[in-house]
Amino acid sequence: MHRNTPILSETADGSVTSYKMECWQPTGSFKIRGIGNLCRKAHARGATGLVSSSGGNAGMAAAYAARELGMDARIVVPKTTAEFVRHRLVALGAQVEAHGDVWDQADERARRYCEDDGAAYVPPFDHPDIWAGHATLVAECAEAMEPPDEVILSVGGGGLLCGVLQGMHDAGWDTIPLVAVETAGAASLAAAMAADEVVDICEIASIAKTLGARRVAEEALAWTHRHPVISELVGDREAVEACLEFANRQRVLVEPACGAALAVASRRRQASRNALVVVCGGSGVNLDQLNRWRAQFGLDWNQGL
Repeated sequence: MHRNTPILSETADGSVTSYKMECWQPTGSFKIRGIGNLCRKAHARGATGLVSSSGGNAGMAAAYAARELGMDARIVVPKTTAEFVRHRLVALGAQVEAHGDVWDQADERARRYCEDDGAAYVPPFDHPDIWAGHATLVAECAEAMEPPDEVILSVGGGGLLCGVLQGMHDAGWDTIPLVAVETAGAASLAAAMAADEVVDICEIASIAKTLGARRVAEEALAWTHRHPVISELVGDREAVEACLEFANRQRVLVEPACGAALAVASRRRQASRNALVVVCGGSGVNLDQLNRWRAQFGLDWNQGL
């Protein structure tokens, strides 16, 4: 269900930054790789329906996969989910319900539906089938380019990180550092690395809602013990600024959750001569929404020009 996405490159100050354009997946983000893999396996086991608990990219991927597989889909979203995202889910044929103020509450509701009607539960990030699907991203890169000096990606619940690191080891990139980027108000991986155990952060205090997991996957922390992982944090303003710069340079809209990785790629350009950045994308962005974020931080549309 996913596409082999292109890799775009920019050269600046003698450094080459390569962008894996997952924003051009049919659902707008990398999530369709792993979610599609999980849903396809659930369908093969005889499931007729899917239930997901995401008002963002995972929910969009689950709804898309259900449509492609001829399955029913129920997506439980937090009440904070933008109206235009809900409309997109409905347009894909999903039944959409808003419940709770945060993802954890929506997830609890979704799990109850699975108990009642036997539908297959689709977690947003924490499942081996999801990680295996995301690993295909690296396999494509390994065929198309020389090994980079480092790989940069955004981290929410840790599903992308787990999949990419699995793919890096499969490709023989097992010594290449991975830079794990979070916004300061949604840094569950950084908290886990500091405590050397998975912990719950108090709240999600970031506009990068798709990075909003209060607790990172256990496997994500485990990977930091067997692979060089560098934790980086950015502020919301810096993430939005990077979104605007990317829109100006590449004419592509991405969420602040993706902008976080783009911001760190710019920050680390002198430290890395050849970086690969996963442009994870985001279904929760349109021109109006990006303009609201721009105005919130008093940024100029000409950022990066």
